[in-house]
Amino acid sequence: MIDAESSRSFEARYLRDVLGNFPTSVVAVTTTLPAGDPVGMVVGSFTSVSLDPPLVSFLVDRSSSTLPKILDAGRFCANALASDQEWLCRQMAKKGAARFSDVRWSHSDHRNPILEGVVAWVDCAIEKTVELGDHFLVVGRVQDLTVASAKRPLLFFRGGYGDYTSTAQLLLDSHLGR
Repeated sequence: MIDAESSRSFEARYLRDVLGNFPTSVVAVTTTLPAGDPVGMVVGSFTSVSLDPPLVSFLVDRSSSTLPKILDAGRFCANALASDQEWLCRQMAKKGAARFSDVRWSHSDHRNPILEGVVAWVDCAIEKTVELGDHFLVVGRVQDLTVASAKRPLLFFRGGYGDYTSTAQLLLDSHLGR
């Protein structure tokens, strides 16, 4: 066990710069308000937690104005954005903006917005929320999920957006003359 007092202190910008070298997926977390209006936010920390029971999680800054709405709903859909959806990521990340303006989506069976054109989505009921430092960890129990397209995912790396192409897929494509 590491002694908290002996752990080194880092300047926030330096910590962010180094951790930016770990690529993350870009996920839009969505739900609906009681009146049916969609709400959403972008996270870069979505991950699988457990297969049995099926649990996933994401981290969100304590200052988020969207998180209380998601917690009140008690459910969310994690939409893995595709590489051609950087515009959607930027729109969903803006504070006070009409995040769903010009966005096509449909309701999941659990009334959460599934965004059109995503790579995959996972519909969840909130299982647990844990306060950790300046963030909250939200754990969701998977209710439904699917791979929605064969598109490449949008990734965040070193302060910028990009995509991922499998080296195995590149090799296969070169042999098939694609």
